[in-house]
Amino acid sequence: MRVHVADHPLITHKLTVLRDQRTSSPVFRALTEELVTLLAYEATRGVRTTKITVTTPVAEAEGLALSEPRPLVVPILRAGLGMLEGMVKLMPTAEVGFLGMVRNETTLQPDIYAERLPDDLSDRQCFVLDPMLATGGSLLAAIEYLFDRGAVDVTCICIIAAPEGLAAVEAATKGRDVNIVLGALDASLNEQSYIVPGLGDAGDRLYGTV
Repeated sequence: MRVHVADHPLITHKLTVLRDQRTSSPVFRALTEELVTLLAYEATRGVRTTKITVTTPVAEAEGLALSEPRPLVVPILRAGLGMLEGMVKLMPTAEVGFLGMVRNETTLQPDIYAERLPDDLSDRQCFVLDPMLATGGSLLAAIEYLFDRGAVDVTCICIIAAPEGLAAVEAATKGRDVNIVLGALDASLNEQSYIVPGLGDAGDRLYGTV
């Protein structure tokens, strides 16, 4: 597993405003979109391309196009949905799928309650969107689900992560092509499995239910 923590002053600035409890939901949503576009720039460095030739008004020029099959962007509902627009702005020709997850109160493990994905992900590059990598349970379940469908590599974009969740994902994905791109790696999880210092519940702050 490869981990990249994006070290850029604009990313840190936007993340600082996201962390502030005084930041309103509309501002939180707008900044999340901007932040994800910056993170997506880092996350797509390894996207597969094909050489093509185009004709300019002056002459022919060599260039690149995204290879087929197109990359698949997969937000984890609900909070990952707030990251989608920032991702597709950078990569508008990608396909989009969805995974809805909820914690099973008996097993305490994430269950998939909804999905809209191609049946066959063979030879696909997948980009998973999840704002918070806390314990790693939801993200790991999504990664496993995509590999079971045939994905060849999975890149996860998270705004912030805790070391505990990062370690859990790394231990469970050994030997697989997994990349994690982060806006920041925070200090730890607290007793309620919230990231510290974190930014609170991303879904609640995105959609104004806090």
